[in-house]
Amino acid sequence: MALELPPWFEITSLVAMIVLIVVDLLIVARRPHVPSTKESALWVSFYVALALAFGGVIWAVGGATPAAEFYTGWLMEYSLSVDNLFIFIIIMARFAVPREQQQRVLMVGIIMALVFRAAFILAGAAIIERFTAVFYLFGAFLLYTAIKLVIDELKEEEEDFKENALIRTLRRVLPLDHHYDGAKLRTVVDGKKLFTPMIVVFVAIGSTDLMFALDSIPAIFGVTTDPFLVFATNLFALMGLRQLYFLLGGLMDRLVYLPYALAAILAFIGVKMVLEALHTNTLPFLNDGHGFHWAPEVPIWLSLTVIIASLTIGTVASLLSTRGGATAHLKSDEKASDKKAEVTTGD
Repeated sequence: MALELPPWFEITSLVAMIVLIVVDLLIVARRPHVPSTKESALWVSFYVALALAFGGVIWAVGGATPAAEFYTGWLMEYSLSVDNLFIFIIIMARFAVPREQQQRVLMVGIIMALVFRAAFILAGAAIIERFTAVFYLFGAFLLYTAIKLVIDELKEEEEDFKENALIRTLRRVLPLDHHYDGAKLRTVVDGKKLFTPMIVVFVAIGSTDLMFALDSIPAIFGVTTDPFLVFATNLFALMGLRQLYFLLGGLMDRLVYLPYALAAILAFIGVKMVLEALHTNTLPFLNDGHGFHWAPEVPIWLSLTVIIASLTIGTVASLLSTRGGATAHLKSDEKASDKKAEVTTGD
């Protein structure tokens, strides 16, 4: 039987997690560098072990149910964060971000992701508390996202970053220089103050964070509606994300079936949310406002099993299918980034 997580535990845990992320980001700000594979692996292992241990603490304090919800939510959010790295890699290559500055860009990206997700979590929790029927919309949105993800993959088009209207507007209205100046957003060239390409990179990363928050927040509410657990899973999913970026590197190009695994997870959670909405239905034009008792409640252990199985099958199938043919795409991008310290500021 699940116990109530005490307020002191939730407050202490959130403060500790935020402090940990801030300290990690401050290290980047004070000592920007390209981490080695060993360093990245150690940090990623540390954060994964920390998440597993924290789930154990939740079990001891609140029981098996919230612990299972945490593990399920964290695993799902972590897998979505890995998918986010695909786009980060493309953005870094697209704008030829110098290798030594990529940690700073990731740091800003993580901060923006925290802000966006916190806002969506608060809004989502408030909406669900007042309108449980929103689960119909969340479920339908996740099903749409899963189907679109599969269709995009079946098109077999090379994935690329498409500049949105905001970035195109920045290119037109801002006086942009062609060269980076460290991590500075503004520089001086021939006595003129100009913006560096870094501001365009930050906008690109921020808009990507916003897009992924729109997917991940409805998905996590399909696992748990506890705001503390929702926020905790997102925090742990973002911990070590920048180290994971450097650890996976070229391996990202080999995870060809990961999008299908993520689509399966999102579709499952979408169906789960629709079934829960039917079971607790209050819409007056459906069954006279009564719940559909035939709609089954999907247990949390089944959700955890589906997520683990999907990720395992997707990863193993990807590595087997690309065995012996690992791409050197990222390496070529990194060489281009090191040699080229400028980007095109417009067509």
